Amino acid sequence: MDQIAALAEKGFYEFALILLFAALLGIVGKLLKQPLIVMFILLGILIGPAFLGIVNSKDQIEILAEIGISLLLFIVGLKLDLRIINSVGKIALLTGLGQVLFTSLVGYFISYALGFSSLHSFYIAVALTFSSTIIIVKLLSDKKEIDTLHGQIAIGFLIVQDIVVVLVMIVLSAMRQDGDDASLFIEISKSFGAGLGLLLFSLLFMKFVVPKLSTFLAKNQEVLVLFAIALAVGMAMIGELLNFSGEVGAFLAGVTLASSAYKDVISSRLVSLRDFLLLFFFVDLGANLDLSTMGDQIGSAMILSVFVLIGNPIIVLIIMGLFGYKKRTAFLAGLTVAQISEFSLIFAGLGLAIGHINNDVLGLITLVGLITIGTSTYMIIYSHQIFNKLAPYLSIFERANPDKEVNLDNNGSKPADYILIGLGRFGSRIADKLNQNGTHFIGVDFDPKAVKSLQKKYDNILYGDIEDIELLEKLPIHESKLMLISVTLIESTIYLIKYLERENYQGNICVIANNPSDKKTLEAFKNVRVLSTFDLSANNFYNQFIEMNKK
Repeated sequence: MDQIAALAEKGFYEFALILLFAALLGIVGKLLKQPLIVMFILLGILIGPAFLGIVNSKDQIEILAEIGISLLLFIVGLKLDLRIINSVGKIALLTGLGQVLFTSLVGYFISYALGFSSLHSFYIAVALTFSSTIIIVKLLSDKKEIDTLHGQIAIGFLIVQDIVVVLVMIVLSAMRQDGDDASLFIEISKSFGAGLGLLLFSLLFMKFVVPKLSTFLAKNQEVLVLFAIALAVGMAMIGELLNFSGEVGAFLAGVTLASSAYKDVISSRLVSLRDFLLLFFFVDLGANLDLSTMGDQIGSAMILSVFVLIGNPIIVLIIMGLFGYKKRTAFLAGLTVAQISEFSLIFAGLGLAIGHINNDVLGLITLVGLITIGTSTYMIIYSHQIFNKLAPYLSIFERANPDKEVNLDNNGSKPADYILIGLGRFGSRIADKLNQNGTHFIGVDFDPKAVKSLQKKYDNILYGDIEDIELLEKLPIHESKLMLISVTLIESTIYLIKYLERENYQGNICVIANNPSDKKTLEAFKNVRVLSTFDLSANNFYNQFIEMNKK
């Protein structure tokens, strides 16, 4: 170990070792089918001071991590359809504030009952309130669920949480500097002003600058992407300089380009760079965990972790249920708050510096962070399977007539010759051709933006997730002649194929393979026709699809 640590003293060797260990742990994680996020946090702990002691260039790693965070939130903003705010803005605000209030109050009383003082209980309770926007957005992106209804709502209340974090940090910083009430009020007012200024700048930039500038820059895609990176990091920097939030600044930077015709090009070019740089965020997070402060806090940490893992999703279920959302949407959104954030550790560190808490409390919050981040990662990855198991018990959180999503539903119960699951590039083209031929079909997609757009063209488009058993039961499957499954995740495709087999579906099943590996896996199913997007033109694809209905 000493030799490895000595080798890492030179910056280049240090980063080479970090990447080497990251690749090795990534391979191990894939072999063991473990989430990469968990493996990378373990990487940070392994190469941190507690074990190998490789991490010496903390400032450089932190810079790379901050750039990765900026790109992550920028890409989320880039994909945001401002029209979605009209439908999810209110519930995001109410859910975000409701969860903060619930977690802080109940967390305080639990901590106090565990024997902590009032001040220590306050710090623990507030630390339990924050959820990790960075980790959640990364997980939702990996699952291709950013554009889903529950994904949009989750991002909304995570942004609300970030704003609350800013205000709490301002109060703590003022206390650290022995500021009086007047100066505290001034600082909070400045923060609100900064936030409104960032928002106003984003809207003006989006309306008057982006249309002309993006068209000009698009003549050279390298310059366009470089400009996007500069905008993301620059807005994050402005947010930090204004004592607001760098995350919110980067998010608003993405929003400014969300109306650009070139946003898909920018997004696709930045994804790989984002994932590479985020590696350093997780390394930095793991390396900064002080395992020596945990002491004898395991019992209290387990109790508080169970509260975060179960209590936070329940309050989201209750709030969204009261406002008319279906239990599935509420449950999937609720799982995103089942962990505490890296900001919780920063918050606890400030409390320690002020002298309000001791190392035992810091160790407790750190341990809760490890437990909840690790556990909730699995909960989110397997969220659909967990919901299917718990669905019968979650009806108490759903109104008798959950009407909030009814505007996304339509006449899906009518018989149809074709059912199209997934209305992306190929699915929507099939829908257009079927409509031109006067053929009745039903289309299903989980992207509310796509659903609303297609409902303007057709009267037979449904919103929903194909792993939602209630949706599948609603579809007139047995009256249809052919089902086309065109979704991104092969796991979802396999789930639906197995469901159709259990239901003894007599029609033809056509599935779309997005790569050779998926094609090989899907061809193992009997009575399933596999079409490949990578070796068929759009016209040939349509012709083969239609040909199936003649067999």
